[in-house]
Amino acid sequence: MKFVSTIVGFVLFILFFGFALKNTKEVDLHFFLDYELRGPLVLMLLAFFVAGAAFGILALAPTVFRQRREKWQHKYTIQALQSAAGTGVVATTPPPPDAVPPVAPRH
Repeated sequence: MKFVSTIVGFVLFILFFGFALKNTKEVDLHFFLDYELRGPLVLMLLAFFVAGAAFGILALAPTVFRQRREKWQHKYTIQALQSAAGTGVVATTPPPPDAVPPVAPRH
């Protein structure tokens, strides 16, 4: 499997390298207030791809940190319940089952 992923990675590298060689023409990027940026098309595409990935990671950061905080809170709650169960403070009887009507047997 590692061999196949290496071959796929090599083929993708060759394709992207060929794309970069075909797109070396300079392009102009116009901003507001007559600000202009010049550079090769492939570098402009790469820069915007990297910026998009960075903004995506920044957009997900609050969710990731909230989930990590909740995970640690749940972990401490579980540890507290387990230690309380070990001391006998918590009742060890299982909870009553939900009310389920009996099923009539088939004949």
